[in-house]
Amino acid sequence: MNPKDLKYAKSHEWVRVDGDTCVVGLTRFAVDQLTDITYIELPKVGERVTGGEGMGEVESVKAVSDIYAPLDGEIAAVNDALSMDASLVSRDPYGEGWLVRIRPAKDGRLDHLMSAEEYTRQTEGA
Repeated sequence: MNPKDLKYAKSHEWVRVDGDTCVVGLTRFAVDQLTDITYIELPKVGERVTGGEGMGEVESVKAVSDIYAPLDGEIAAVNDALSMDASLVSRDPYGEGWLVRIRPAKDGRLDHLMSAEEYTRQTEGA
């Protein structure tokens, strides 16, 4: 079940607004498709990201996949715990397995992202 308080990108990242930043992670659907996650490469703090463009990679026993920025902004924080235990994303994708915090660009729009219901409909057809 996709948490209803989050927004979702078509590329399977979730977004939660938290003060002046947006917390970003991978959805349960994405994690289940990847299976056992072994390594995650994330952008550096201060790096600018553009919505829809790659900002990192996730490696699993099955594949290497890009992680896409769901919005324009600047990386405010990265989840350093993932460098020691990438499987946190698999175990708790909506909690301890978050990836980055993005400080949105001035326009900071999130209206292109899907609701939980819209995302569920997208993934049920996959």
